[in-house]
Amino acid sequence: MDENSGKAKKITTIGLVTMIITTIFGFGNVSNAYLQMGYGAIFWYALAGICFFFPCGLMMAEYGSAFKDAKGGIYSWLAGSIGERMAFIGTFVWLASWIVWMVSTASRVWITFSALIFGKDTTGSWSLFGLNSTQTIGLLGVVMILVVTFMSSRGMDAIAKIGSIGGVLTIAVNVIFIVVSFVVLFANHFQLAQPIHSASDFMTSPNPSFQTTIAMISFVVYAIFAYGGMESLGSVTDNMDQPEKTFPRGLIIASVFTIGTYVLMIFMLGWSINYKSQMTSSSVNLGNVTYAVFNYLGIAMGNALGWSHAAAASFGVIMTRTVALAQTAGFLGALFILMYSPIKAFIIGSDKRLWPAKLTELNKAEMPANAMWVQAIIVCVIVFLVAFGGSAASRFYTILTDMANVSATAPYLFLVGAFPFFKKKHYEQSFEVFKNHTWTTILVCFVEVILLVGILFTFAEPLIEHDYETAFWTIAGPFFFALVAFLFYQVAGKRNGVD
Repeated sequence: MDENSGKAKKITTIGLVTMIITTIFGFGNVSNAYLQMGYGAIFWYALAGICFFFPCGLMMAEYGSAFKDAKGGIYSWLAGSIGERMAFIGTFVWLASWIVWMVSTASRVWITFSALIFGKDTTGSWSLFGLNSTQTIGLLGVVMILVVTFMSSRGMDAIAKIGSIGGVLTIAVNVIFIVVSFVVLFANHFQLAQPIHSASDFMTSPNPSFQTTIAMISFVVYAIFAYGGMESLGSVTDNMDQPEKTFPRGLIIASVFTIGTYVLMIFMLGWSINYKSQMTSSSVNLGNVTYAVFNYLGIAMGNALGWSHAAAASFGVIMTRTVALAQTAGFLGALFILMYSPIKAFIIGSDKRLWPAKLTELNKAEMPANAMWVQAIIVCVIVFLVAFGGSAASRFYTILTDMANVSATAPYLFLVGAFPFFKKKHYEQSFEVFKNHTWTTILVCFVEVILLVGILFTFAEPLIEHDYETAFWTIAGPFFFALVAFLFYQVAGKRNGVD
């Protein structure tokens, strides 16, 4: 959002709804959900939307209205609620979630390039210097991070504007998906590719990996991840006309629309794609499922309309390349922005005395170049360790996805947990919904339990299956960075006299 224009013109309900949907919704979450749970994802996505997305959105809005002039983002929110030490740890974990996102994206983006160039994911056959495909993608991921860090540290933010093109293309892709899905449904006389056998199909999974109770509950982290990003919306309340009315109204509309869209689109995948015959293929994984889905959808439309096999296959390739183009622009734009934005906000928001002087320096382009290179080294080391850990491609992308989901969910433990303490401070707010402290505390405990159970079960599920590598990397991100943050604050705080 352009902040200057936001101050000149108040954000309306429709404007807020558009912002929320654009920030939260992602088709990749739909395809990942269908691969993991089939129709069973519908229940968990609805549950996460109602029990997490909506209440957390209101909490973030209250934070934003109270700390509207703070430049440190969530660091300022946490510091003003539970103190500098916990704010530093919580924000460090938040920063870690973006680092893990970069680890995942640096590897996944090569699948996107492959789908765009070749019309399908060919990365499974890539090999450089005698390395296997997973190691090759890991090496290319390291190169990607180094190149993006070099360019973004020089202020080449014009490249980041590719992301805005990606936003337009993403909307177009979603519209294409809906139109083609309905064409397939009508042409097949309402016969679903994935039949519904009973109501339990909407809660349970045909995937053998998600049929135990622990595995199903662990899926809540995938669902919560699909609604992540609300912390970036909390600061807009001051730019609204009558925020006490506009925000809850906009949030209700956007919540219903977003939850409904996720639920409907997961169901719509079953109109064209049979789970057993198409989703269980060894070539489909969490890294390339979105491209596989669009390829199958294009073929399904061709078959439904009586096209030749060649014509249907060609349309499948066109559909794959279309979504790959949107994903390429989105990934590259996001990488350039997120390479500097979170770490810059963290350094600006936190006490300068905690950091070595070199890390707080801004270069001629107003970028914290030294901090960015330290971040790049950390990302590259993690990419290298995961890629060269002996995982096959399918397991590699499962590890990356679980890492990203848990790391993105963990910061909400701090933000939600700090909320009752924030309310006790009685800050002046332009927007307030939670006025009864007892009910607020009960709601916070409820959301915290959902978050904790989801994270713990995501860790426990591979542990029970003796998949120790996936279990380790799933939980390593947030716990490792929380420990590093605690030790860093202890040492730096004592050395520089920071409480």
